[in-house]
Amino acid sequence: MSWLDIKRQDQVEDFAERELREPPMYKVLLYNDDYTTMDFVVQILEDIFHKSPSEATRIMLNVHHNGFGICGYYTGEIAETKVNAVHRSAKKAGFPLRSGMESI
Repeated sequence: MSWLDIKRQDQVEDFAERELREPPMYKVLLYNDDYTTMDFVVQILEDIFHKSPSEATRIMLNVHHNGFGICGYYTGEIAETKVNAVHRSAKKAGFPLRSGMESI
């Protein structure tokens, strides 16, 4: 194997390594407010984040007691879609519920 073959192989391996990297992940959060009902937060967690009733209730209580709750970990595009879905649903229902995403 020549030096040129080794260099090409290294370049191919570097390219393959870049291609196989995991996408950056984001955590999606819900933030507490004084107006959104606990029932609506649980509904959002069940409908948008596909949480079980018990898990949705646990996250809702984190939102209520700690000021925020983690809904899940997603790739960037999925996290943005979830945040936008929360805002649309909250606006439609007349609640000021806010959601956000943070890189992990």
